[in-house]
Amino acid sequence: MDLQILDMAGARPEHSTVIVNFVSAIRKQLLNSTCFVFSDNVQYRWKTEDGEEKTVIPDASINCRTKVRKGNTFLDIPRFVMEVLSPSTENYDRGEKKELYRQQEIDEYWIADWNKKQVEIYNLDYDKNGEPQYYLWNIIKEENKNELKIIHFPNLEITFDELFAEVDLEY
Repeated sequence: MDLQILDMAGARPEHSTVIVNFVSAIRKQLLNSTCFVFSDNVQYRWKTEDGEEKTVIPDASINCRTKVRKGNTFLDIPRFVMEVLSPSTENYDRGEKKELYRQQEIDEYWIADWNKKQVEIYNLDYDKNGEPQYYLWNIIKEENKNELKIIHFPNLEITFDELFAEVDLEY
């Protein structure tokens, strides 16, 4: 047996803080609804356009289709996904994951960068050929922080300051 031990770096505390901030703010607002917010402890399994089966674990998701699952794996899509950038995952989050989310037609995709303190908000729409595409809706920074909103859940609120609270702490 060929056993290989890999040294995997865990997420930075700031990365986890943004996820916890988002989930805790949204969780309270979704109580007694048919939708749930999840942190990076659930996974989704889908088929890609070329038929390959893929499993992903988003940093945060809002899912209103929670009936179809096996254990902690959902087989249906969430309506919202947020990824918090890390140096080791940025290319994957901006590339392969974003493409998979587009193929699955997830309504809204946020890329949160705790280091730059900004959020890129992508909205799914369809091009003239009827193909799903992500369009950059807005980039939220300190200067326009009051524009932060979840497009597809207009009754849910999280402020820029709530999302990035305590990311500057010394760990």
